[in-house]
Amino acid sequence: MKYILPFIILCMWSPFVKEVSAFFVKVEDPYDYNALEKDLTVLKRNYRNALEISSIGKSHFGKKIWSLRIGKGKETILFIGAHHGREWITANLLMVMAERYAYAYKQQHRFGKYDPNVFDEIAVVFIPMVNPDGIDIQQGNLPKKHEFQYIRMNEGSTDFSRWKANGIGIDLNRQYPSGWERMESPQNPSFQFYKGKRPLQAAEVKAIVRYVKKIKPLVVVSYHSSGREIYWKYGENQLLFRDYILATKLSDLTGYPLADPPLNAIGAGFTDWFIDTFQRPGFTVEICKPVKDTNPPVSELVEEWRRNRYVGFLLAEEMRKQLRTNEND
Repeated sequence: MKYILPFIILCMWSPFVKEVSAFFVKVEDPYDYNALEKDLTVLKRNYRNALEISSIGKSHFGKKIWSLRIGKGKETILFIGAHHGREWITANLLMVMAERYAYAYKQQHRFGKYDPNVFDEIAVVFIPMVNPDGIDIQQGNLPKKHEFQYIRMNEGSTDFSRWKANGIGIDLNRQYPSGWERMESPQNPSFQFYKGKRPLQAAEVKAIVRYVKKIKPLVVVSYHSSGREIYWKYGENQLLFRDYILATKLSDLTGYPLADPPLNAIGAGFTDWFIDTFQRPGFTVEICKPVKDTNPPVSELVEEWRRNRYVGFLLAEEMRKQLRTNEND
């Protein structure tokens, strides 16, 4: 049963409260692929000159993986959500963020203290839902002809609320090449942690890697849930001081502490690969209070939006400063 929080609650922190009625993306429980495509249709119609929407590839079962781009800048920053099925709240957060940024950009309204014209120099790109198949499974929408296989991958349980993997039991955030060989994994497809037979095996990860290599973003943020912390370090190719300064600014803005990766976190994640490949900042941001093996309650999205609403503007401003400094050196 779909539950929509009162829209005015979400918007009470908006920098342009008087325009609440203009917003279409709502807080929805659950937020699934159908909700995403519904929102994309409305946004495309209402933000035609401010927002570019395109498909960057397809999931294993043929669902489109969508990107949304705001701004004319040749350089970009990239936000990614919902690598994991049970973390669909991150897709809802990024769609809320994308619409409000598009609105500010279209109307030329300041967003808090920020000028939306920054996106004319540094565009912001959103990929809100990497794993639509896994989200469907987590919400109990199983392809009937494969139901027995899913129950087996779910350790015999018919409760799929803990499902993280994609549609064929691969954990998408253990599919990236950097550190993949050292990553421990179940031997067979599973509801979580199976890294696949080889890196870049999953259709969804192939699409992400191909797209990121195409746009070469200056910085990436990968949203996950839960825990309210920021991971920012990986490998030996990172410019630690530069990235620490930016990570500290994100921490101050969101209130999330900086985290050290656990000892067994040896790579294979999206931001690990990005940092290692491009030597540019990459952040894994865990939103919501900690929950164990399920999705966080959607009621927490109000607070997570309040914490994260300025992240895109902050990063765009910081990247613009860096580019201008490099030009003057």
